[in-house]
Amino acid sequence: MGQCSLAGKGSTVIIPRVLILLALLLLTGCAGLSGPSDRPGWITVQRGDTLSGIARQAGIPLLRLQRFNPGTSARQLRVGQQLLLPGGDERAPGNGRYRYRIRPGDTISAIARRFNSSVADIRSANARLDDQHLAIGHMITVPVGKAASSGSSRRARPAPTRQPARQSTEPLPSGVGNWPWPLQGGSVKRHFGPDQRGQLQPMIIAAGRDRTARAVAAGTVRFAGTMRHLGGVIIVHHEHNLQTVYAQCDQLKVQEGKRISTGTPICSVANSASTGRFDLLFDIRHAGRPVNPDRLLK
Repeated sequence: MGQCSLAGKGSTVIIPRVLILLALLLLTGCAGLSGPSDRPGWITVQRGDTLSGIARQAGIPLLRLQRFNPGTSARQLRVGQQLLLPGGDERAPGNGRYRYRIRPGDTISAIARRFNSSVADIRSANARLDDQHLAIGHMITVPVGKAASSGSSRRARPAPTRQPARQSTEPLPSGVGNWPWPLQGGSVKRHFGPDQRGQLQPMIIAAGRDRTARAVAAGTVRFAGTMRHLGGVIIVHHEHNLQTVYAQCDQLKVQEGKRISTGTPICSVANSASTGRFDLLFDIRHAGRPVNPDRLLK
């Protein structure tokens, strides 16, 4: 399983790659993105991964992960294969009736294929569903035929192989950039870029005397809460389809839905017992693709 390492003298903090992906699920979902290569809520199988290992790192029961990925065999995982990571409020009770939250890029026909259902059955179970304008984040019911729930030979198609997200090298919108750093007097302990396995890792900034992280640009807070192994997390949506993530926070100073300005204090950085530092995980995305913060920070 790919991991993020926070390097420190004599010690290392390991953050599973899947947890970073879960945080960015929220980020990209708020951006209203679509497209099969950048769909959030999925994880790409890497060499050496096992289904039980992915479930353990994501904090998801193995049976639950299997039910949300019908047709996936624990013995036949493929490198590059995509697995759906269910959210805490989604349901796969085993009786063939799913509770599924719409993700960016979803279509009713694709959902029907994945869960061995039919477009007609999904429409029937969701009377007010407008399948031409699916609302991201909306919860729907997905009935599954008796043949599927009884384990017949009819099986859902596995998710198509998609490449991991690559950093954006496209020109940034005009006038965007020259942003202040999120920590005043901080120092970069890990630069944005690929690790030894080619997986992009976000920037890690160690706080100086000032441990307050501040917004690098004006925007709207789309998420303010905690995530397993990431601590406090703030996600801000900016103009031009740009998003910033601030993770490993202690005290959160803003609430979801709040409009903030450049320099607004958004959180205090948490102390790491392993490194003895106050490390902020900082990430930027444009249209759902990772952006090197050095391109935008002054």
